[in-house]
Amino acid sequence: MKNIAVIGAGTMGNGIAHTFAQCGYKVKLVDISQQSLEKGIATITRNLDRMVAKEKITETDKSDTLSNIITYTSIKEGVANTDLVVEAATENLNLKLKIFKELDELCSANTILATNTSSISITQIAAVTSRPEKVIGMHFMNPVPIMKLVEIIRGYNTSDDVTNTIMNLSKNLK
Repeated sequence: MKNIAVIGAGTMGNGIAHTFAQCGYKVKLVDISQQSLEKGIATITRNLDRMVAKEKITETDKSDTLSNIITYTSIKEGVANTDLVVEAATENLNLKLKIFKELDELCSANTILATNTSSISITQIAAVTSRPEKVIGMHFMNPVPIMKLVEIIRGYNTSDDVTNTIMNLSKNLK
């Protein structure tokens, strides 16, 4: 698993994108607004600058992390050829259901669909897809690049393979 898409460039989305990119994953950061994408990249850059100043990473690490992130305003282009999509949109049931219906149509059958929700049922979100066994919760804690915790939430139909894959991936994020 190397190609990740993150839906939403806000506080959680840009933190998730930052964390994956810093760990060497290719990340497609998707938002409906170019302004939100620019703000998200600016936040990631500031956070990386702080890490460089504290000598936790090098300038090369910062440059490599930023080069691992590509931004998109088109969800179709942003989720093409991805192994995992992590949705980090506003905590709104109807919006999340709309996004997951669209992801189900746009992503390959092998793509795992994850949500960063902290309050909405994974089973309810998975029900709007044709692949409920490939839908899972990946609830990152804020601030994502600092907090060493990801809560993994299975839906009723989430497969053991998907759960194990996401557990291992989360461990790889350190």
